Amino acid sequence: MPVNEPGTILRVAAKGDGVTADGRHVPLSAPGDVLLADGTLQPGPHHAAPPCRHFGTCGGCQLQHLDEEALAAFVGERVANAAEGQGLEPAMVAPPHLSPPRSRRRATLHAQRSAGRIVIGFREAGSHKIVDMAECHVLDPALFALVAPLRKLLARQQGKRLAADIELALCDQGVDIAIKGLAVEGLAATEAMLDFARDQSLARLTLDQGYGPEALWEPEPATVTLAGAPVSLPPGAFLQATADGEAALLAAAREWLDGTATVADLFSGLGTFAFGLAGPGRKVLAAEAAREPHLACKAAAGRAQRPVHALHRDLFRNPLQVEELDRFEAVLLDPPRAGARDQVDRIAASQVARVVYISCNPASWARDGARLREGGYRLEALRPVGQFRWSTHVELASYWTR
Repeated sequence: MPVNEPGTILRVAAKGDGVTADGRHVPLSAPGDVLLADGTLQPGPHHAAPPCRHFGTCGGCQLQHLDEEALAAFVGERVANAAEGQGLEPAMVAPPHLSPPRSRRRATLHAQRSAGRIVIGFREAGSHKIVDMAECHVLDPALFALVAPLRKLLARQQGKRLAADIELALCDQGVDIAIKGLAVEGLAATEAMLDFARDQSLARLTLDQGYGPEALWEPEPATVTLAGAPVSLPPGAFLQATADGEAALLAAAREWLDGTATVADLFSGLGTFAFGLAGPGRKVLAAEAAREPHLACKAAAGRAQRPVHALHRDLFRNPLQVEELDRFEAVLLDPPRAGARDQVDRIAASQVARVVYISCNPASWARDGARLREGGYRLEALRPVGQFRWSTHVELASYWTR
């Protein structure tokens, strides 16, 4: 069937459905597939065999049916469409960067007792039901290897009801596990948790029983190394989803900010970009609202003797003002999904020559980008990044100049 026929899938929409030439949305379809008159789907050249048995049920992945070319195109188009929707025209768009399978270094799984047994995994799409994970092609193998031992551990917990969230993260010392919603009562239950942490060689085991996170096991302080600087890792602190994706975003920032002597890193977290940019000939201000990441960044900068000045500041309630921004040659910002409208307005009114805007939400980025354009900035370069492989979640790095 020619590609201009009504039933041919032309593209993949933002939520993962394929779209036909006549505007119909078809789940689990790829560009080049054909929707036949009887409602069946005829696979095309970009339709791949999903590698995971849970695909189609598990809400962790939406795009395993796309081949590598179509997946890269989806990531690139998500970013390009967001820019186009706000009238933004980048001078250069880099090829999309995709993190490889089994490279996710942080994830939140859910656990509950169901029909007398423990199920652990991601939730089904649009549901609270948990898919009991038997395999996973996105998690780092070190994280997935703990799923079966966690089942055994939780199965020994007393009580008929159990519902917990399990945050997994890779740090320098190994795997950091934080469990929320699990009540551990009595000496025997506590010893079982400690035995589990020791037997699995965990970096840290943290429990939140309703009073905030408490470290039950941490043989040595958990750290994450950022550009050669070991930084303390507070429980639940934000990390880029993959080390590979982090490297791609940082490489873009370093290229675009080459030659600058002063940079303000806004919404800096633990200092992922601050430490990556700071060095001989360049000083970085790292501004962050969350107290624990701020303190971790400040302490690490002191230990490593890096030219990073950590500033504890809520940039939503108290954004850097124009006169403060004008002290810097460049600004890098990596805000939460909602964007950073008020802070962007100050940047747009400033004299800062270069801006690198990193985002996990193309829609809010494009809205903020339109405000930068109104302030006289040009969108010089755009780099789509797919850290959350086979997911509709897309990230990007962008470069703006006056």
